[in-house]
Order: sequence, then C-alpha cells, then structure tokens
Amino acid sequence: MKLSRLYQPRNPLFWLMVALNLLSAALSWISQTQSLGVLVSLVMVGFAIGNAVLGTYLMWRLVNA
Repeated sequence: MKLSRLYQPRNPLFWLMVALNLLSAALSWISQTQSLGVLVSLVMVGFAIGNAVLGTYLMWRLVNA
C-alpha cells in the first residue's frame, strides 16, 4: 500500500474525497464557533462525521486501487 497512490487528480474519487473532507472540516468549525441550538449542532456534527467516514472510505479505495 503506497500513499503516493492517494494523489490522483484525474480520478473523480480524489476530488470527491477532497470535497467531503473540506466539508466535514467546515461543518465542525461552524458547529464549534457558532451558538446553535442543540438539535442543529447534533445534525451538523452527524453530517461532519458521515462526511469524514465517507472521505476515509474513498481514500482507502484510492490507495488500494
């Protein structure tokens, strides 16, 4: 397993992985810096965790492809 296989700019999975990881980082930042309701914060954190898990799965597929 080579980490150099992770960088594949011509593969759409690479860009989807980058977008999902950036989105989960943005959602985490918003949920920590803004004063939101408990339910809204939980939904945003759930989306952030889901995005991180999906991004990790896509990273695993790129490395093992």
